[in-house]
Amino acid sequence: MRRLLPFLAILICGAVLGATRATEPYDLKLLDAQFRLLRAGFPRPAAREVVVVGIDDDTARRFPEPITLWHAHLSRFLGAMAQVRPAVVGIDIVLPDRSYETVLPGSDKLLMKGLLEARRTFPLVIALTVDPSGKPRTVHTPFLTLAGPGGAGYALFPVDPDGVVRRFDERLGETGEPVPTLPGQMARHLKIEPRAGLIDYWRGAPFEYLPLHRVLEWYAANDQQALERAFRGKPVLLGAVLPFTDRQLAPVPLAAGEPGALDTPGVLLHAQALRNLLGNGLIQSVPGAVVAALAIGAALLWFVSASTSLIVAGLAAIAVVLYGGSTWLLTQGWLAPVSAPLLTAALALGGRNAYDTLLKLRERRRMRASFSGYVSPAVMEEILAGHIQPELGGVNKFVCVLFSDIRGYTTRSERMSPEAVIHFLNRYFEQVVALIHARGGSVVSFMGDGIMAVFGAPKPLDNPCREAFESSRAILKYVTELNAQFRAEGEARMDIGIGLHAGEAVIGHVGSSTRHDYTAIGDVTNVASRLESLTKEAGYRLVCSRVVMERLGNSEGLASLGPMAIKGHSPVEVYGYDKA
Repeated sequence: MRRLLPFLAILICGAVLGATRATEPYDLKLLDAQFRLLRAGFPRPAAREVVVVGIDDDTARRFPEPITLWHAHLSRFLGAMAQVRPAVVGIDIVLPDRSYETVLPGSDKLLMKGLLEARRTFPLVIALTVDPSGKPRTVHTPFLTLAGPGGAGYALFPVDPDGVVRRFDERLGETGEPVPTLPGQMARHLKIEPRAGLIDYWRGAPFEYLPLHRVLEWYAANDQQALERAFRGKPVLLGAVLPFTDRQLAPVPLAAGEPGALDTPGVLLHAQALRNLLGNGLIQSVPGAVVAALAIGAALLWFVSASTSLIVAGLAAIAVVLYGGSTWLLTQGWLAPVSAPLLTAALALGGRNAYDTLLKLRERRRMRASFSGYVSPAVMEEILAGHIQPELGGVNKFVCVLFSDIRGYTTRSERMSPEAVIHFLNRYFEQVVALIHARGGSVVSFMGDGIMAVFGAPKPLDNPCREAFESSRAILKYVTELNAQFRAEGEARMDIGIGLHAGEAVIGHVGSSTRHDYTAIGDVTNVASRLESLTKEAGYRLVCSRVVMERLGNSEGLASLGPMAIKGHSPVEVYGYDKA
């Protein structure tokens, strides 16, 4: 039940993320990247192209009046369009809200003439906008009247919180009510009812616009062929493509002449939306229930227990699959948000990995607390790291084995109570064990008053013999200090013997499957034990073999005792240290 609680939390989290679209900002950034990938690697033409006539810097220089007073130029443009009958024309220039007859006599009549001529020959939509307070900005009534029913639409887009235009939606009223838009009205004139959705920035090449002054030059030169080729039967949008006028952010560059620029002229955004409306349609989001179901499915990954490396590899594979699948769906006109399922998968796999790690840490702490007193720290670390397996058997290693024993222990213990014996031994072993561990040795056995330690296993040492010898010297020094304490306490002094031998030994578990010890087995162990027995006979508290002496690097203080016979073994050349 304890394992199910985190799963249920992740399950609820995934369902909420999927149903509420809380991860939408990340999905939109991913959508932008997918559009860029598709446009770069898999470009597709628009089903129906839109011709853009641009008011650029060159046009602005040729016509010195403010755009507000361009009545004559707009009238001539509409006259040119009337000659070639385009499918529909949108004017993405907000016409004046008053008459300028007093400033430029005859200008209103020229523009009204152009509007009237246009309305008689092709569908026309003029742009509406709002003032800084958000209220609709009026257009001079005669101009609006001549545009006729369906002849005006707001040149507005909903803008995402990051300032990017990604959607077409006519629900732009103060309370969310639909209002006619410029591309929406143009689509209606072509018998297509616009539907809200995400603008498909994949289909269609970057826009190459025709400068307005060039169109008017064709018209003035009566170049009917050029006008026909450029506009007949096509949707047309006229608008500004100036550097600092009417620009908004798009996910991809739309202007062919501005590679890499996301700051896009508004007329190109309208043209891209119109491409969608007249072609394959806008992108629709898959139902929230589908995303929630994917996130719930990702939560089931909680039941997958694996190593950290496999978790990372698995998450990477899931990310690739989700990204690839959502990209393919995008080409089919569907947006499938993947952040919620991917985040849920990360929570499930990462959470389970963290949960398993916590359990392992708890188990290690429990084992350390339970068994740290039964084995040396080096052995415990290897067990916890999984380097020492519970199976019987071992491996061959070069080690140095230390045997130590208390001289006269039997006689001494006869005069002591059992409690006093235990106190005496623990007092001695407390420091001796610490000195062995300090040099990287492992105590593998206590034998009454004796102790056996191994240097070089399980913890590898550069020179096991030197570490064992230095540890032995430290023990002898401690015994000298302990005897001074005994003398002050009125207790009898104690003597010890230490034997050292090195060689190959089998290191591992010895015993039965239900009860075994971690120890060293081999001739090296037997010889070390026999050398410890020789200490009293040899007259030295420490006796080591030639094998150990040769690996010390400095034999100062060692006395050669020559070959000495040991029980059950051929003679061994030994050296004594610290004469008793």
